[in-house]
Amino acid sequence: MEVTQSFPRPRLEDVAVAVRDGLRRLRPQVRGRRIAVTAGSRGIRDIVPALRGAVAALSDAGAEPVIVAAMGSHGGGTAEGQRRVLAHLGITAEAIGAPILSAMEVTEVGRTPGGFAIYLDQNAAACDGLVVVNRIKPHTAFQSDFGSGLMKMMAVGLGKAPGAEQAHRLGAEHMARAIGEVAAGLLATGRVVAGVALLENAYDETAAVEVLAPDEIPEREPALYAQAQEWMPRLPVEEADVLVVDEMGKNYSGTGMDVNIIGRWRHPQIPDPPRPRFRRIAVLRLAAASEGNAQGVGLADVITARLAGAIDLDATYLNAVTSSLPERVALPVIAPTDRAAIQIALRTAGLERPAEARLVRIPNTLHLERLWVSESLAPALTGRPGITVGPTRPWRYSDGGDLADLP
Repeated sequence: MEVTQSFPRPRLEDVAVAVRDGLRRLRPQVRGRRIAVTAGSRGIRDIVPALRGAVAALSDAGAEPVIVAAMGSHGGGTAEGQRRVLAHLGITAEAIGAPILSAMEVTEVGRTPGGFAIYLDQNAAACDGLVVVNRIKPHTAFQSDFGSGLMKMMAVGLGKAPGAEQAHRLGAEHMARAIGEVAAGLLATGRVVAGVALLENAYDETAAVEVLAPDEIPEREPALYAQAQEWMPRLPVEEADVLVVDEMGKNYSGTGMDVNIIGRWRHPQIPDPPRPRFRRIAVLRLAAASEGNAQGVGLADVITARLAGAIDLDATYLNAVTSSLPERVALPVIAPTDRAAIQIALRTAGLERPAEARLVRIPNTLHLERLWVSESLAPALTGRPGITVGPTRPWRYSDGGDLADLP
């Protein structure tokens, strides 16, 4: 049965204008200076117009803007791989109006009081200033009051592989402290001229943009993070036997599937929440935009041969080792088809009455306004505010055993 959810929908119509006007109001002193604007690997709905707006504002102010790839060890840990990730996201010189620079080498620009190195991408270090751009949302490897956003971009994204390794090897208990210290240290160098915070609603649309002066970032980001949490999409079902995820990938979440949505962290220092709870998780595809990086595949119990065949083990393992979470890339059971994957998930879920199995199917963990549930879950959803339950329709499979509505 098809289920549609309605969420609060604050929406910003022209992101490029909002970023451009915000930077103009801030009036950073950039005339004659070369300014690096960060671009990460996360799937952000309006990242292209956001970067375009930043480039326009800087150019109008007499600066020379460039885009730097700022994504830790993603993209297989290579400069060309990170450039390809950006291209998959639509971030090209032609689309943005500025050169795209990608490198894995870093420069150490200082040390924090706690002894952490402040690593900076060499292209960014060669510039006269930085504009840090990122979406603010919950992180998938630590819990804090600022989550994933501008602070993490400064410490991990711009720190490339050394910065990512330094933060992740401390584990969830101390990772946030390291990120906070390194970000504060980079801000203290005077290199950051502005931060551009993007917030999205539950429909993967830009809900708000805030352009922040450097000294505003540490104190303002926690409030933006709280707002981002409030606007996140959520599943209407808190417990089921099997969750089927059509597609995972780095463009949806740093862990391929958002651990906050599926309720499964598989983290040695962070216990799984009591809800949502799924006995089995089956995943059917790996997004092309993920460039073969299947970080988070170990969160599943069953995957398809098609997904397994799309995995770049080098890129996936590099990401897992850098994040110190190898358990998240342990390969699950591999099934030959979509039908077989779903059947294996059902057969191993320990069901007393298989005919009454509770199934939930979602396209990915980022887009949850439309999903599918088995008839056994319909009574609990019918009549709930903001939820519409459609008629019963069977899942259709191709002759080869794959879901007919999936490419």
